[in-house]
Amino acid sequence: MPKNVLICNFCNQKIISPKRIFRSPANKFLICEDCIRSCYKACEKDKVYFTSSARRESDIKPDGKPGKKIPPRAIKEELDKYVIGQDDAKIALAIAVYNHYKMLDIHSDVKISKSNILLIGPTGSGKTLLAQTIAGLLDVPFAIADCTSLTEAGYIGDDVESVLWKLISAADGDITRAERGIIFLDEVDKLAKTDIGASLTKDPSGEGVQQALLKLIEGTTANVSEHNRRKLPMEQGLQVNTENILFICGGAFPGLDKIINRRTASSEKCIGFGADVEKKETRPPGETLKNVETEDLVKYGLIPEFIGRLPVIVSLDELDEDAMVDILAKPQNSIVSQYRKLMEYDGIELVFTERALREIARETLKKKTGARGLRNIIEGILRESMYTLPSDEEAEKCIVDGITRDKIHIERQSETMAVC
Repeated sequence: MPKNVLICNFCNQKIISPKRIFRSPANKFLICEDCIRSCYKACEKDKVYFTSSARRESDIKPDGKPGKKIPPRAIKEELDKYVIGQDDAKIALAIAVYNHYKMLDIHSDVKISKSNILLIGPTGSGKTLLAQTIAGLLDVPFAIADCTSLTEAGYIGDDVESVLWKLISAADGDITRAERGIIFLDEVDKLAKTDIGASLTKDPSGEGVQQALLKLIEGTTANVSEHNRRKLPMEQGLQVNTENILFICGGAFPGLDKIINRRTASSEKCIGFGADVEKKETRPPGETLKNVETEDLVKYGLIPEFIGRLPVIVSLDELDEDAMVDILAKPQNSIVSQYRKLMEYDGIELVFTERALREIARETLKKKTGARGLRNIIEGILRESMYTLPSDEEAEKCIVDGITRDKIHIERQSETMAVC
């Protein structure tokens, strides 16, 4: 063969112009344009498989496994920087998460079950924030799934395996890393079954979804669609082992406190001439939820098998005025500091007085929206200021002394010079 004839080392075919030639750094190997194009198409087709098998060096920890080993006390101290109050919930979460990831490294004849967690608390009490913060501390993939969109097989909606796709996406397609991640199932109380019309209609987003989640939470090898859609009957999707995935479920469970109060009241009833018939004071909902038991959740509408797979049940306290004020100003990423940074970009110092913080906290408690409502109120207070101040070249400081617009005072350069 003539020396000037070039052969592709992949397909062993002649490389004839105008086809392009790709050479290795030492010119030892040649590859033609057709082979490059074929390899590219193959990688695009199996994109998820490729990224899961070829992990980046930056994602590999010294022990070869993703995730950090942080003791419970250190987890609690880190959570204190971002979440105000809820000390009991933080301690219970820290212990459960630490034991879970410690369990993954223990190789023994004794089978240690997963410590999946159920968070019960009013809206805006910090359930999602706690789960997100812990996942960030441990450096593991984290996904949030809304249970209201899940339906059982055969109905329009998302199937339960779609929550695994979200976790794979959070792990950049790395299935090995995703299999040690955390999934937060939000609004799990909406899965509670109802007896109304049970004999006439089927509930596609209630008990059926609970049944479908059982094996997923306990640990199984699930078949996940490659394109995040309903699986076809003969579709070969991604194989994901959920045995080491930590599931954290959260819900407000409105009305659960009444079920608990009825149970505790019936256990304290007594009859006879010496009975104390004086009506006892009802405890606040936050205090009542601390006494929740499995039978209360069953009466609420969760099936016993589902509750049994959530051995750690944690109740969160309802936020009071002092907690709301602390949430506004104390955390590292507090709402006040966020708006202060936004104003600082335009060269304006933003100041909230103690009275303003108290009024914002009280207004939020009236609306019963939890900590989520704080941003909405501050946005309303500062809307006019954020609209006008970026164009005011003399504005230096914005002082907020209340929740009404007349309580906002703007200091300007001309006023400062006049005082001097």
